[in-house]
Amino acid sequence: MSDKNLVARQAARQIESGMLVGLGTGSTADLFIEALARRHREEGLQITTVSSSPVSAVKAEQLGLPQIAVEQVVRLDVYVDGADEVAPDLTLLKGRGQDLVREKLLARAAERFWVLIDASKEVGRIGARFPIPVEVWPFAWRAVRGLIGELGGTAELRLNQAGVAVTSAGGMVLDCRFSDEPTPEVLDALLSEMPGVMEHGIFHQLATTVLVAADGQVCERHAT
Repeated sequence: MSDKNLVARQAARQIESGMLVGLGTGSTADLFIEALARRHREEGLQITTVSSSPVSAVKAEQLGLPQIAVEQVVRLDVYVDGADEVAPDLTLLKGRGQDLVREKLLARAAERFWVLIDASKEVGRIGARFPIPVEVWPFAWRAVRGLIGELGGTAELRLNQAGVAVTSAGGMVLDCRFSDEPTPEVLDALLSEMPGVMEHGIFHQLATTVLVAADGQVCERHAT
C-alpha cells in the first residue's frame, strides 16, 4: 500500500458518525474520499460532507456520500486535505489545485483541520520548493504584481494549456517568490490585506494535526 493510501485510510478511520466532514482537493484527498465512502457503504457510517472544489463534489456524489453545499456551512467538525508543503510550525503551502477560497473557508470553519501528507512534503520553510500562489481578481493582477514587487518578490501569471489559468472561484493566480522572504506570519498578514487579492496559499495557524506517512508508518504532528 502506498504512503498516500495509508495516511488516507488512517484519517478515514478516525471519522465518527454524526460528523460534518470537509473534503479537500487533490490526489491524497481523493484517496481519503474513497476510504470514507467505503466506511459509509460497508459500515453504515452516518456522515455529511461538504466539498472544497467542484472536482471533489463530483467524486463524493459518484461514491454516494451525502453532501451539503459550502454556502450552507457555518461550522464543521473536521476538514481533511493535503498540502504542497508543511513547515515545522505546521504552516502550510497550498494552492496547486487552484481552489484556495473554498479550501481556506472550510479550514477556518473547521473545529479540526487534518492535513494528510507523505514525508516529501515536509520543508524547513514555506516556499522552499514551490512558489506561493496568490489568487487575484482578474482586473487586478497587474496591480497586485506591482505590490508584490514592492515587497521584494516576483510574480508570474499562472498559465495552462488553454491560456491563463482560471480558478473555480473565477480568479487568476500569481505564482510568487520572495528573495528575502518575510516570516509566514508576516507574509500571511501582508497578502491578506493587499487590495485585489482574493486569497493566497499560506495557511498559517490553521492545521490542528498533520498526519505524515513514511515507509509504511503514519505519525501525527499536533499544533501546540
